[in-house]
Amino acid sequence: MEMEPSLNVLGQPLEPCSTAPMTGFFRTGTCDTCAEDRGSHTVCAVMTAEFLAFSKYVGNDLSTPRPEWRFPGLKPGDRWCLVAARFMQAHDEGCAPRINLAATHARALDIVPLEVLRLYADRAKD
Repeated sequence: MEMEPSLNVLGQPLEPCSTAPMTGFFRTGTCDTCAEDRGSHTVCAVMTAEFLAFSKYVGNDLSTPRPEWRFPGLKPGDRWCLVAARFMQAHDEGCAPRINLAATHARALDIVPLEVLRLYADRAKD
């Protein structure tokens, strides 16, 4: 049985988010998801110092390397598949990062309205 291609929030084929660092729930470079991905790692975001500080403050340190998980630690400018609810929380707190709509999985729309995602669209990419 062939899998259907994953779609982005624009209804087009999902584009890669990042392979350096390798991101995504499956660590394939895309923000693909499945039922086991309880956090919905579906928003392709461009890290900023402000967002990384916010994420650490709320309990998810994305900047510190964790070699035991093959996690290099993120720095400003890195692209990463964020948990959709964390992105929405950052939006509510006024520190959401820019995102790549073409690389953001359609399932993000279960949590974040398209109008909100569009506010942060990286115009250079979308």
